[in-house]
Amino acid sequence: MTRSGASGGATGGTGGDLPARSPNGPVRRRRGLRLATLALGGGLLAVCVAAGALLYAVHVAEVPDSVRPVAVSRSVLDREGVLLRAFQTPDDRWRLPLDPDEVDPLFLRMLLAYEDRRFEEHAGVDPRALIRAAGQALWHGRIVSGASTLTMQTARLLAETPTRSLLAKWRQVATALALERQFSKREILTLYLLRAPYGGNIEGLRAASLTWFGKEPKRLTPAESALLVALPQAPEARRPDRHPKAARLARDRVLEAMVSAGVLAPDEAAAARRDPVPGQRRAVPMLAAHSAREALTAAPGAETLRLTIDSRIQARLEALAEERARRLGGKVSLAILVADHGSGEVLTRVGSPGLLSEARLGHVDMTQALRSPGSTLKPLIYGLAFEEGIAHPGSLIEDRPTLLAGYSPTNFDRAFQGTVRVREALQASLNVPAVKLLDAVGVSRFVQRLAASGAHPQYSTREAPGLAVALGGFGMTLEDLVALYAGFARGGKAVVLRERSDPPPAMGEARAAGAGRILAPAAAWYVGDILSEVPPPDAARGEGVAYKTGTSYGYRDAWAVGYDGRHVIGVWVGRADGTPVPGITGFRTAAPVLFEAFQRVAPARTRLPAPPPGVQAETSENAPGALRYARTSDRRALLSEENGPDIFYPPDGAVVDLGLSEPGMAGGEAVLVVKARRGRGPFTWMANGVPVARGPFATSLTFRPDGPGASTITVIDADGHADQVVVDIR
Repeated sequence: MTRSGASGGATGGTGGDLPARSPNGPVRRRRGLRLATLALGGGLLAVCVAAGALLYAVHVAEVPDSVRPVAVSRSVLDREGVLLRAFQTPDDRWRLPLDPDEVDPLFLRMLLAYEDRRFEEHAGVDPRALIRAAGQALWHGRIVSGASTLTMQTARLLAETPTRSLLAKWRQVATALALERQFSKREILTLYLLRAPYGGNIEGLRAASLTWFGKEPKRLTPAESALLVALPQAPEARRPDRHPKAARLARDRVLEAMVSAGVLAPDEAAAARRDPVPGQRRAVPMLAAHSAREALTAAPGAETLRLTIDSRIQARLEALAEERARRLGGKVSLAILVADHGSGEVLTRVGSPGLLSEARLGHVDMTQALRSPGSTLKPLIYGLAFEEGIAHPGSLIEDRPTLLAGYSPTNFDRAFQGTVRVREALQASLNVPAVKLLDAVGVSRFVQRLAASGAHPQYSTREAPGLAVALGGFGMTLEDLVALYAGFARGGKAVVLRERSDPPPAMGEARAAGAGRILAPAAAWYVGDILSEVPPPDAARGEGVAYKTGTSYGYRDAWAVGYDGRHVIGVWVGRADGTPVPGITGFRTAAPVLFEAFQRVAPARTRLPAPPPGVQAETSENAPGALRYARTSDRRALLSEENGPDIFYPPDGAVVDLGLSEPGMAGGEAVLVVKARRGRGPFTWMANGVPVARGPFATSLTFRPDGPGASTITVIDADGHADQVVVDIR
């Protein structure tokens, strides 16, 4: 078979077929002349080889430093090793790292059979191939096949110098011998797979496979393998996007040679010849662009990094972000973050609908941008109220105009619902009940638990956080919100989100040390149970998803965050420059994206967790007598209207020093006296949920605590009315 190398390509190899002799045969005198000429040519070749060996021995003791470095494109991989994004080398090449184990074995067999069938046997130069090439050239009067081994081609590619002169060829031979001495055959093959040219600025098999076929070289068809074997010989002349006919002819010649070499069966080669050649050059993958950029910036010395991102889900949700943003207008951005709340691994991060979109400021990663979270933090307030015994999902609470510490909240629709259950107040995202519960819980406790979730909220530096934080009066990121809701999903245990598959131990330990418990398990379950019953937006499949929406002041941010039994997903919609987008809301704009994201992540929902021990699902509807009304600032007035029991000593929240913290003071030696008034006997007293006394006239309780700490004391009268206080005993 006749093959020749074009400018810029790899030199023709040693695997060409010998030409057929003339059927008539030469006359005896011409035969003798040719034999003499061949002998002379063989002698000249021997001299050339000897000269090359001498040059190697005298001038080249090792591989020159100029050919040692092979700069590769910095690459970021997904959790399975699939390429997410790569960056060009300093010399503007696409040259991706590759190991022979990551290459289809068929391609390697075809490459060696075509370019260098004695690759495993020779020491860098194949004398048999040299003699054969010289003989063919003398016989035909022209170059029929090359004599370069794969090692010699690698030497030329590394040196990046032409080999048209005899001196340059000798240097190539010397470098090939040095390569063979200092590197293994596998290492030399790896160098070739990194440097072989495939047209334009594409170098190396991996970049070529991704560019021409849109796939990794792990699985290649015979037609694809043949084209990738043929291209390096004349990468520009055979570029399939510019010269499809030349590319097809070169590929088919390789397929024909593979039949002769026994690598392919005739029917396999025939089927491969029917495959089309690629008609266009594909872009190198650029998934999770913001995550990749951040990861490489954080590790400037790394060539390859692996993230926890799932490339398949990432691609689906990037497409979703682009689709939805197109409907919302040319300057509206959108961000999506998906995590596995069991492990904390981030599976998808879509920072914008398109990195290169100037109108949307696509280079800004909106999963990391500080924005007002709106109502998305209300579940934490309600969870703290459940944990502290301030409210129960079935408690009644007032949604009426109120003034608390100089703050008068109003609802989004500027209407009030009157007396509602706490469950309904959270589902409807009413503002007044949320502010009342935050006032009862305490802003400082709310801020502390938010920090325990791993979030980094940014408050105004001019004054301490106030009740306005209930409605998003500070800055949070989408990543912070997703971490918070991951904690709800994990039974109140904070979840540390991570995106690196191999975070440095010191950093991982530091982040884990900063995490704590957000809510008690029962409180976290109550939150999830309530949010799972929030109706989904129109046409959305919302079964098994607990979610909350939020809209910031002035329609600048629309949020939706939710979770099922495995995944937690957060969505933000707005403009990256903070300009209002009239009409966007969390429910109408962000929630539909959230539920579509759940469908694209996993069409089948993973069920939410069952209630923790001691909590029954049916009890979430019916508040115990002590919590018929939420214990907010207006609760006393409401209770007095019903004439129920009232614990007047000690007052709620009191600190009572019984000396239990002193050395030698054992639990049970001190007593706490609790007094109540009103109500109708008999009365039942409970301490920390356990009945401790009962009687028709038991309007007081003498309680012996087990030790220091907070104790919840409850009294229930004959009509089921109750009162409760929490006392800090020391």
